[in-house]
Amino acid sequence: MSVNRPRIVRSVRLPQPVEDRIASAFDAPPVPETPLSTDEVFRLAAERKAEGLLVTHHAAIRGADVARIPDSVRIVATVSVGLDHLDVKAILDRGIAVTNTPDVLTDCNADLAMMLIIAAARRVKAYTEIMRNGWGHTLAMDELLGVRVSGKTLGIIGMGRIGQAVAKRAKGFDMKVLYHNRRRLDPQDEHGATWFADLRDMLPHCQILSLHLPGNPESASLINAETLALLPKGAVFVNAARGVLVDEDALIAALDSGHLFGAGLDVCRNEPNPDPRLLAEPNVFMTPHVGSATIETRTAMGMLALDNVLARVENRPLLTPVTA
Repeated sequence: MSVNRPRIVRSVRLPQPVEDRIASAFDAPPVPETPLSTDEVFRLAAERKAEGLLVTHHAAIRGADVARIPDSVRIVATVSVGLDHLDVKAILDRGIAVTNTPDVLTDCNADLAMMLIIAAARRVKAYTEIMRNGWGHTLAMDELLGVRVSGKTLGIIGMGRIGQAVAKRAKGFDMKVLYHNRRRLDPQDEHGATWFADLRDMLPHCQILSLHLPGNPESASLINAETLALLPKGAVFVNAARGVLVDEDALIAALDSGHLFGAGLDVCRNEPNPDPRLLAEPNVFMTPHVGSATIETRTAMGMLALDNVLARVENRPLLTPVTA
């Protein structure tokens, strides 16, 4: 064990270039075969006197967990943008830095949101099931029709980095873009989108609605029976943000009634065990929380987390610090 290398514990296996860097420049336990629990991360950190923890949602540090972080730890570097698995204020109050990985995953998350929009609107789930079953019959001209994406009005809730990237992509589909944020963006960041201060004023105009905001107690079940009812009949709903934002009973009811044409979901409330009713919906296209799951993005996320650990250990400014 080299005293010159920063001592870290990671909760999950990282892309190979990141693992190669860990092997060459850090003192770390062997690569975990499966994601480690919070208890396992803390046990290894205590044994190895780790200075840094690299975690994801697999190893949440909330509530009473914060007091159990070993005293050797100087930084919790989450390999994510989202922070809902961390009690940030409590961790900071212990004098432990917190960092995340913004920016590097913006494009891939926006790409995935567009994929969900298209997949839900064009009934990709139904079409792939037909092909998986061997096709076997031609479709009538009025059978299993989707809805056109081009030219539709897209509503975005949460116009941060990812929301803005989705707005830019939507312009390539000749979409009219509306957005709801707590405050209006500078015009150069709107990409031609129209701001609505009141979400309820925006929803009746949204033929497609996409969520791009954090999950927290204030935003929990933002999408519910009332807000879904404000969407026009036949709207498409997309969530590539956080499952807690959606009342899934209300979503299923809106799908079953035909009020919603379809939904594209990268997240759900009970991950990794979605409500079976969602899985059974014929026009719900789901992916397993993989917005950042590209070689380029996951590698960049891991490298940024390591850069932050090095900065902390070497008493340099953090690259992407999180504040309470």
